[in-house]
Amino acid sequence: MKKGLLITTVISAVLMLAACSKSTVVISSAADLAGKKIGVQAGTTGESWVQNNVEDVKLSSFKSGIDAVLDLKNGTIDAVVIDELPAKEMVARNPDLKIIRDQIFTDNKEEYAIAVKKGNTELLDSINATIATIKSNGEYEKLVAAFMPVDGTIVVPENLALTGSGVLKLGTNAAFPPFEYVDGKDIVGFDITMGQMIAKDYGKKIEVVDMAFDSLIPALQSGTIDFIAAGMSVDEERKKNVDFSDAYFASEQVIIVKAN
Repeated sequence: MKKGLLITTVISAVLMLAACSKSTVVISSAADLAGKKIGVQAGTTGESWVQNNVEDVKLSSFKSGIDAVLDLKNGTIDAVVIDELPAKEMVARNPDLKIIRDQIFTDNKEEYAIAVKKGNTELLDSINATIATIKSNGEYEKLVAAFMPVDGTIVVPENLALTGSGVLKLGTNAAFPPFEYVDGKDIVGFDITMGQMIAKDYGKKIEVVDMAFDSLIPALQSGTIDFIAAGMSVDEERKKNVDFSDAYFASEQVIIVKAN
């Protein structure tokens, strides 16, 4: 009896300690990230924000936000800091997760733009002209409705028929829905369709080159790709290495945590 009682007591104590340990990780705002294990996508503004603003952070950088979310689900990290729309897609597919918003992110929205190699003014001017055109003729609203629908049902537009001479290489990271992601065997998304519009106006065909996000700017600088369309936020550090188009979308960072 004593032995059985001792075993029961030990088991109860272990369970209580485990419960207490789990309950200590409470994240309800950006301020709660201090000292926590945070996942980010390598090379993103989410990564730089965490590095510059979170004290005593235990930072893990992943090739994609999806990889970070998988580690969150497995309990390896406590939270993920990532852009709003991809976060919505990931949480929609994983009901055991939820999004935490913070005013500090809302007050500091980020603008997405297309990046070209420094000094490539011909392509940059053409891209800006395309962005201006689709915003004025209603095509931009159609893109938003297709990839960010109110009812959540994405309808991917048909590929544009491109018959130009030569090829523009669009560099992207196809793990950032709804801007770029893999659908069956195809890479689709808001940026991909807009990239087709850019190529059409420039008189070229298009080739989509998928790679790690933090490899995109080096690939652009080396000439491996011609432009980047990857939900890339404009910041001062990146502006030292690339030329940005006019902004085409505004977003903010959010925090993904376990729902329970």
